[in-house]
Parts: sequence; structure tokens; C-alpha cells
Amino acid sequence: MAQFSLNKEGATTDVVSAAINPAPLGLSAFALTTFVLSSANANLFAGASVVIGLALFYGGLCQLLAGMWEFKMGNTFGATAFSSYGGFWLAVGVSLQFKLIPNDTAFGFFLLGWTIFTGLMFIGTLRSNYALMGVFFFLFLTFLALMIGALGGGSTFTVIGGWLGIITALVAWYTALAGLLTTVKAPFLLPIGQRP
Repeated sequence: MAQFSLNKEGATTDVVSAAINPAPLGLSAFALTTFVLSSANANLFAGASVVIGLALFYGGLCQLLAGMWEFKMGNTFGATAFSSYGGFWLAVGVSLQFKLIPNDTAFGFFLLGWTIFTGLMFIGTLRSNYALMGVFFFLFLTFLALMIGALGGGSTFTVIGGWLGIITALVAWYTALAGLLTTVKAPFLLPIGQRP
């Protein structure tokens, strides 16, 4: 964490600028919001509108902030991922709140765009670590299944997408915890499968 001290004029100045990692926040916001909506898609409960608040504030705003902090740190991949998926959740939250989705086909094309984007992001992870690769791999499969369901494949694909989304959320939470544990005096660390 950054430490502050007062300069001779009485203003605060940043005297130690340690690397602060916004990824655990972004991954946690993504994971929880994904988990809730995916649980509804998997038919574990009815009433997906419960995700609206999460989509707007945790999945949306917190991820967007994490993305901006990643930009400040010079991490283009993290900034692109968190900012984009923060925007995704903001769009989902607003669309659900104001009933802006005219039909399944329109939503299917929305999901098609996110499937393509997530495929590109997965390619970007191929030289990172296995945990991050897992997040984007399962997210790609989630979007793919949901897109097929929305474009006429039937509700079975939506349920499959829900279960894949739950797996995605669990992998994202694991990855978030692995990053978080490196910032505290944890009794153990979680392996993320560093690539050579």
C-alpha cells in the first residue's frame, strides 16, 4: 500500500508507491455477479432481476474502476479485460432494469459479440498462467452456450451456459484469492500454474 506523509507545506505526498494489484477486486466483482446470474440461468432460482444491483455496482462499477487502476499500472490486458467486462455488466444491468432487450435474437447477437471478444481475450492469456487461462476459457464457453440458446438453440443451452458460468465464477474466485493471498501474511498460497 502507498504510505503518505506531510510535506513542509502541510500537503500529503506519496512517499512509498508499492505495487497495488487491482486484479483481485476486478476478479471478485466479476465472479460474484457471474455466479448470481449464472445460477438463475442454470434454473437454481427464478428471478434474474436480482442481479441488477450487482451488475450496476459490483460487476459494473467496481470492475470499471479496477480496469482504470490497471491502466494506471501499465497493464493493458488487465485494463482492457476489467473495463470491458465492467461495461458488459453495466449494459446488462441497465438492459434488465429498463427492459431494453427486444427479443432473444437481439440478445443473441449481443452475446455473439461478447463471445468473439472473449475468444480474443482468451488468446491474450495463452502466455500468462493456467488460472487466468481457465477464467477466459470457461467464460468463452459460457458466452458460446448462452448465445446458441438465445439464437434458437433452446433453453437447454441457456442452462448449460448457466452451469458453465458457475464454473467460470469459481475459477475467477480462485484466481482472485490466489492474487489476494500474495498481498497479506497468508498461511498458504494458491498455485496458479505459471507458464514457463
